[in-house]
Amino acid sequence: MKILFLRLRVMWRRFRHGERHLEADSRHHATQVDALMRRANPFYSWQERANWIIDIVQWLRHVPKVSMLDDDARLRVKQQRLRFLLEWLDSNRDVRRVVQATLQKTLREAAGPELFCATGLPHEPAFFSELTEHAVKLVLPKPPFEADLSALFTALFPTPEDADWLLALDKQSVAQIWKLIADDGIAHSYQQQIDEALIYLAATVLADGISKAFRQKLDPKMPLQATPFMVLRRELETYLYVSPRDEAALRSVRMLIAVCQAQTDRIYAHLDEHGVSVSLVYRVERMRAQLTRMALLTDLRSVIYSTGALGQDTETGAGQPGAGQIQALLGDLIAAHHQRSSVRGLIQRSFSLLARKMVERNADHGEHYIARDSKEYRAMLKAAGRGGVITAFTVLGKSLVSTVGAARFFEGVFASLNYAVSFIAISAVGGVLATKQPAVTAPVLASKMGQLDTVEGLRALLSEIALLLRSQAAAVFGNLMGVVPAMLLISGAIMLATDAPMMTAERASASLHSLSVIGPTPLFAAFTGILLWLSSLVSGFADNWFALRRLREALTHQRRLVFVLGAMRAERWAAWLDRNVAQIAGNVSLGLLLGMTPVLAQFFGLPLDVRHVTLATGSLTAAASSLGWEVLAAPQFWLAVAGIASIAVLNVGVSFACALTLALRARDVPARIRRLVFRAALRRFSASPRSFLFPERPAAPAAAPAPQADAAAAYAPDGDPAEPVSPSEASPLRQRQPGSRHG
Repeated sequence: MKILFLRLRVMWRRFRHGERHLEADSRHHATQVDALMRRANPFYSWQERANWIIDIVQWLRHVPKVSMLDDDARLRVKQQRLRFLLEWLDSNRDVRRVVQATLQKTLREAAGPELFCATGLPHEPAFFSELTEHAVKLVLPKPPFEADLSALFTALFPTPEDADWLLALDKQSVAQIWKLIADDGIAHSYQQQIDEALIYLAATVLADGISKAFRQKLDPKMPLQATPFMVLRRELETYLYVSPRDEAALRSVRMLIAVCQAQTDRIYAHLDEHGVSVSLVYRVERMRAQLTRMALLTDLRSVIYSTGALGQDTETGAGQPGAGQIQALLGDLIAAHHQRSSVRGLIQRSFSLLARKMVERNADHGEHYIARDSKEYRAMLKAAGRGGVITAFTVLGKSLVSTVGAARFFEGVFASLNYAVSFIAISAVGGVLATKQPAVTAPVLASKMGQLDTVEGLRALLSEIALLLRSQAAAVFGNLMGVVPAMLLISGAIMLATDAPMMTAERASASLHSLSVIGPTPLFAAFTGILLWLSSLVSGFADNWFALRRLREALTHQRRLVFVLGAMRAERWAAWLDRNVAQIAGNVSLGLLLGMTPVLAQFFGLPLDVRHVTLATGSLTAAASSLGWEVLAAPQFWLAVAGIASIAVLNVGVSFACALTLALRARDVPARIRRLVFRAALRRFSASPRSFLFPERPAAPAAAPAPQADAAAAYAPDGDPAEPVSPSEASPLRQRQPGSRHG
């Protein structure tokens, strides 16, 4: 209502005042422009002249903060202000001469090719130094720039939207601006700076291209002088200094730039196959940006030499194609500067490939944790049962550690060792720990989201979702069926051996109270889900690191290891470590996270704790057996049981959500596809919730469905019909028709 009232008020004022409002604006603008232009003085210092130019551009860019103008209207306001400024200078010749002298002297003194070879490009040689530089620039004030055109350029255009404004300028305005700020001497100077920027960029690309880290990733191996990076440097120098107008030399430079870009693609392919290094990814990204800038500068230089001047005709002053090239280059500089100055963007660009590689490796491991039929479901229950039995001894070890009375830090260390040894033991006996699988099975789901161009792909994905959740339910059920009887047996054995319960009454009551659903238990369970996801990241990172360092080959041929074990045993041992390094790292990291995180949180005064469904069930069983059968009638016990249920849901849900979010972002799955999948999954769950928890019975043979029904219905995992996909949900998908190319 307030916005509507303001719009009506503006419309009423425009209707009342009409042309008088425009005349008032013109008089107001004339006063402001007169004050700005009369501040021009070519004898001021370079810093004062630069600040004056920044004030002019800020006046051109100014739009009221409280404005109902859309983006196009804001752009028109800026263009109108520019035209008004140019017309005012044309009508005040004496002020124009002073302004022109001030602008030209400022540009003439701004030496150096940094505007073309540094603006919008990474500066530092490594990722973490670049990240530190970005963080420092965000926190500390910028020092005054002295005769630095690159710093002046970035100060003139502080927002990414300025690129649109610059590119939208008409040819007449560009020609007037060029005539105002430059002459032949300035044009020649900037032509030389473009050449210097090309040489600098070629030298930087060459330094990275012939480095050992790059050459090891390229096949076939070739001599340094034959690498395209060395040839690019030689051909570029020939083109710039020997034959600047030779079209053949220009084509050779362009071809070599494209060849060098293809080499970076080959490096990416090698990293994608053999492991990812963040520092190498950063250097490859920097080289790609530098090669792209070289291509832009080469195109601009060729246009300059074909027109005879930088952006204007030497005789008439009319705009030439070079003016459009300059606008495109300056717009690219603005966009690249704001893109590269973002800390978040730097992290995303440098870690995207690593995240995708970790997701893919987790997906490879996650395939083993999916129960696809009744037989595999029963196998999952048995494996989870073995994991539950071992977890009962983990709870016993945790109880013993807490009764020792050691310092809190050492208690956390012993608890971490207890967890890590138990988790490794579970893996050694082929067991499964509940809630640990979602973090490695969610990438499997994300890997199948790229196949949703057909209704069949959506059906397959919904079946995969049901299989994943069913596998998690089997792991939870198996763990609980294993840990409860094992914990009762351990409690009974302790009672027979010591004639005392495993826990005192006070400690057992405190344990029941800590697991109550009414309290912080759901929060701790969600926090534990995040820790489970973090352990999966450590697992994927360790697998990537092992592959990147080529440790399998190194261990296979390590001389001392071969001498001690023999060649065959060393090779088998290296292969076993290659297969299991991710699992070992994940188990150890999860043990450290569960054991040490509460200790570190309490050190900082944060009342955080962990709640894992299997460990919590073991603690609940131990507490109930210590209190006796009468505890089953106490409300506190059933609140703890409800707390166990919430822990199971939140452990699985939070871990799965975090892993799935990372996997979707790493694979660039569109938001439209994600929404479609979530809606379809909810509809299927509401139609058949049992299929998400228990295996389906084999369906009886039935007649083949009609083609229309087969194209419209989505089937449950084991053949049971579920609710059909609505036309609105199936609209983004292509129906496969008999005889079509997609069939």
